[in-house]
Amino acid sequence: MKHMLLMVPALVLVPFIPGVGFWGPVVLLVSLIFFHELGHFLVAKKMGLPVEVFSLGFGPRVAGFAWNETDVRLSLLPLGGYVRLAGYNPEDPEAEDPHGFLAQPAWKRLAFYSGGILANVLITVVIFFCLGVNDARVTAVRQVPSPLRVLEVIPGQPGAQAGLQAEDQIRAFGDMHFPGNSSEEVIQYIRARAGVAIPVTVDRDGSPRTLVVTPRNDGGVGRIGVNFEPSILIYDKRPFQIKDLGNGAAVAVTGSAKLAWEILGNFGKLVTHKGFFKEVGGPITIVRAGSRAAKAGLMPFMFLVALISMNLAVLNALPIPFLDGGHAALLVFEKVRGKDLSNLVKERILTGGFFFIVGLFVLILFQDIWKLRH
Repeated sequence: MKHMLLMVPALVLVPFIPGVGFWGPVVLLVSLIFFHELGHFLVAKKMGLPVEVFSLGFGPRVAGFAWNETDVRLSLLPLGGYVRLAGYNPEDPEAEDPHGFLAQPAWKRLAFYSGGILANVLITVVIFFCLGVNDARVTAVRQVPSPLRVLEVIPGQPGAQAGLQAEDQIRAFGDMHFPGNSSEEVIQYIRARAGVAIPVTVDRDGSPRTLVVTPRNDGGVGRIGVNFEPSILIYDKRPFQIKDLGNGAAVAVTGSAKLAWEILGNFGKLVTHKGFFKEVGGPITIVRAGSRAAKAGLMPFMFLVALISMNLAVLNALPIPFLDGGHAALLVFEKVRGKDLSNLVKERILTGGFFFIVGLFVLILFQDIWKLRH
């Protein structure tokens, strides 16, 4: 199953992306590839189907070991990963099937196609559970003098018009400097300067730049539509208590469900043209976010892993040929139809889906590169 093929080509670009470290993005993406393919692998083993290859990467085998009948390998090209059943390849409808994958009941084949999706969902649920337990223990949050980290920039507001972006590190805001001044002081500073152009110095991916923001006049109060906080916070925590598990379970269920619904809604907006395609992030965006989250600490990094993992789950569940959801959709269609599609038709459908995904990926990658230059 080669569904991670288009997920991580940006790994080879990591050394060339400004302000991006190496290990944060690598750990994030490689771990998601591994667990996605592990889901397919475990379902295949549960079905009693031999797995010929479990690979991280594509191309020639670099290293690995044999585990029963499976060649667990690291391959040369770090472009994704795949699980290949012995004697059968779902991407090749004419491949031989000596071990009976096609003879399995439809629900078992659906389970195999869903293995990677369920693995990604499980990762998100487990991480949200841990975050919920951790949050329940927090008794106080203390600010440490540090640059201000931009949390959110509201589209159409002065901050966005000036070019401020989420994760920017604000070093100076007019006469105020960070570290030095507090976040409360800069809020009052902005409110008192409606309509006044203010120079802002930010650090973005290791590169300093100066922007000019003019707070809009909201009834005599200046506002720029930006949320920020000190980049360094200290969390005071009490010892673990059994009741914290309940909070973890609640966050795992409600948080994962809410996140999945929001992601599905965003995909829907793109399809119906209600969303802005420029807001979609590709592999370079993921690499940069992974690097920033890794530098910010364990909890922000784990939250990003959960976010991307759920995005992968929803994306792979979509009925697009070549993805997990596409294979499942073809199988359901054949069962409803009462007759299998011919191998030629399946091959054309899968090929069309492949080129659609490649084209979409190229477009998003081009947009990512454009963002690097602006």
